[in-house]
Amino acid sequence: MSRKTVLIVEDEDNLLLALRYSFEREGYDVLTAHDGETGVSISRRLNPDLVLLDVMLPRLDGFEVCRILRVESNVPVLMLTARGEESDRIAGLEMGADDYITKPFSMRELLARVRNTLKRLGPSKPPERLKAGRLEVDLNSYEATLEGRPLNLKPREFGLLALLMGNRGRALSRVQILEHLWGYDYVGDTRTVDVHVRWLREKIEAEPSKPSMIKTVRGVGYRFDG
Repeated sequence: MSRKTVLIVEDEDNLLLALRYSFEREGYDVLTAHDGETGVSISRRLNPDLVLLDVMLPRLDGFEVCRILRVESNVPVLMLTARGEESDRIAGLEMGADDYITKPFSMRELLARVRNTLKRLGPSKPPERLKAGRLEVDLNSYEATLEGRPLNLKPREFGLLALLMGNRGRALSRVQILEHLWGYDYVGDTRTVDVHVRWLREKIEAEPSKPSMIKTVRGVGYRFDG
């Protein structure tokens, strides 16, 4: 079996070193980040098999990091925090966390939970190809086709289509789309998303004014129903 990679996002140096040592001794490859923004960036670039995520982080807190990761991938997320209140545990789980452990904790218990989570959820490798009827997106070759004909998509149009198709049936807000395609530090108008959706509809919808694939969710954003 190939070695699993765990991304640890923790701002306490001593705890981070202890976690890294324990996970490497157990045979994991370990990536580390000291703040939420770096954690998101590393996850996007290197696709770890599991993210161990502290809640109290600088720049972006763990709840926000979890929300961003859950929009973009199915990577298992285990939240690690000194907060023990039920409301905080529920908040983490509702954001999409797969498990939650409160400090102080047993390292043996933490390692067991990580093993069980990886075993239960399986690999988090994203799909290489997305398909909806006669619309196909190849994430490796960065190509999209409709009825076998190549679509001439700009990079952000391709990214938007892949994001929506990868979350089929799920409404994504304009802010979530902006964070994924433009970055969470983007300060422009959310109407940028509407413009790109319009351009994309003109290329994939039979009737762009009456879209059957990319639906508008009033007051929220957009949903792919193809």
